[in-house]
Amino acid sequence: MPAKKTADTDKAVAKKAAAEKAVGTKAVSAKSVAKKAVGAKVAAKKPESRTALVRRARRINRELAEIYPYAHPELDFENPFQLVVATVLSAQTTDLRVNQTTPGLFAKYPTPEDLAAADPEQVEEILRPTGFFRAKTKSVIGLSKALVEEFGGEVPGRLEDLVKLPGVGRKTAFVVLGNAFGRPGITVDTHFQRLVRRWKWTEATEPDKIEAAVGALFPKSEWTMLSHHVIFHGRRICHARKPACGACPIAPLCPAYGEGETDPEKAKKLLKYEKGGFPGQRLNPPQSYLDAGGRPAPPLGAG
Repeated sequence: MPAKKTADTDKAVAKKAAAEKAVGTKAVSAKSVAKKAVGAKVAAKKPESRTALVRRARRINRELAEIYPYAHPELDFENPFQLVVATVLSAQTTDLRVNQTTPGLFAKYPTPEDLAAADPEQVEEILRPTGFFRAKTKSVIGLSKALVEEFGGEVPGRLEDLVKLPGVGRKTAFVVLGNAFGRPGITVDTHFQRLVRRWKWTEATEPDKIEAAVGALFPKSEWTMLSHHVIFHGRRICHARKPACGACPIAPLCPAYGEGETDPEKAKKLLKYEKGGFPGQRLNPPQSYLDAGGRPAPPLGAG
C-alpha cells in the first residue's frame, strides 16, 4: 500500500477514534451530573451528622449567593414606615400586587400621622386589590396610630416593640429590622418554610421553630441575606407545585431532587422572573437587579 494512502487511512482511524471518545466524554459528563443529583438524594436517606448538615447548608447559601448576587427585598419602600405597611399588606397576596398598590396609598397618606387620621372607607378602596382589604385597612391604620401615640411617629428598631404593632408578627418585624435598620433576622415566609424543609435543614413546621433551627446553622450576620437568597430561589426555581429540578444549580446538594421536572429543557420553561425573562416584583428595583437583566414590574392597570 502506498505510503500516502496508509497515512490517510491512519488519519481517518484516528479521527473516528477521537470522535467516539468525544461522544463518550459527553455521555459520561451528562451521566455524572445526573449521578450527582441522584447521589444527593440517596445520601440524604443516610443519617447526616450535625457537622455535615451545617456544611451542606452553608454551601447551599454560598451557591445561592452566586446565583442571586442581586437578591433584595421585593417590596418597594423608601423608609421604615413604608416597609412595615407594605409588609403587612403582603399577607395573602404577591409583592407585585402590593407594589402596584402602595404608590397610591403613600401618595395620599405619606406619614403615620396621615394614615392614622384617614377615613377607613377611603383606605379600603385603595387596598381592595390586595385582598382582605378590610382587615388590612384596620391593621395599617391601627399600626399608624400606635406609631404616633407610642413612638412619636417613628418606626421602632426593636423586635419587642415592632411585634406590639397591629398586624405585625415576627416575620414582618424581621423584614423591617433586616432591611430598614440593618439588624439581622430570618424571614420565615411560605417559600422559606418550603425550601428549608425540602433541603432537610429542619423538620419543624412552626415558623418560630424553623427560625430557631435554621438560625443555628448560620452566623447571625448572614441571616438577612440568607432569607433573600432562599426566597428568591423559591420564587424563581424551586416552586411549590412544579420545582424546576432540571434547571436547578444546587441540585447536587438537594435531598428532594426529582420531586419536580428533571428534564433540563422542560425545566427551563418553568423558570420565573429574570431567570425566565419575566418582570420581577418591584416597580423600582435596585440598580444591581436591573444591571443583572431584571425587569421592573408594570404599574397597576398596565397590560
